[in-house]
Amino acid sequence: MPGHPSPRGRRATERKGDVRERAILDACEALLAHKGYEAMTVGDVAQGAGITRGALYFYFGSKQEVVTALVARTVERLWERSRATAQAEEPRQAIAAAMRRTVELWNEHGLVMRTAIDLSLTVPEIGELWNHTADLFIAAITAVLERAGIRPGTAPDQASAMARALCWMIERSFYHASQESRERLQEASATCEHIWLISAGLNT
Repeated sequence: MPGHPSPRGRRATERKGDVRERAILDACEALLAHKGYEAMTVGDVAQGAGITRGALYFYFGSKQEVVTALVARTVERLWERSRATAQAEEPRQAIAAAMRRTVELWNEHGLVMRTAIDLSLTVPEIGELWNHTADLFIAAITAVLERAGIRPGTAPDQASAMARALCWMIERSFYHASQESRERLQEASATCEHIWLISAGLNT
């Protein structure tokens, strides 16, 4: 109809927007490495993405919004890994796969993950994202523990409580190890995997 963009035109506009938004988030991630969250400005992000500040404000209202979107994009990949873990059938293989996938994500985006943890207490949107991610990971760990024969429930020796402790142990271990080196991260992963296997009664 005259005066209305064609479906093809709308799709092209959406694709262009997606590409520009991805460029903004990529620039933000690069700047986190070079400047850190506090020193980074909206102008820096816009320049890194090859656009003006005004164009960036079309997508995001502040630096905090950009970082929140970057965290959301990153944890979505962790959610996918958690779901894959929960669906795997053999507990020992599921644990190994979960740790391998989590290490891969921290190697690729460890700075974003650490920024999310650092900001989770002061930026409510990031805190909500991170806690939701933890809940999904806890659910995946719980499912693996239950398949390994651990009783369902929230008592200290039951699957949900054990999964919660394992989740936050992994988070804190990875947070510190990823700041040192990939080797340290791999060592932390191996230790966390060993503890998870012991918890599941699969260490023999």
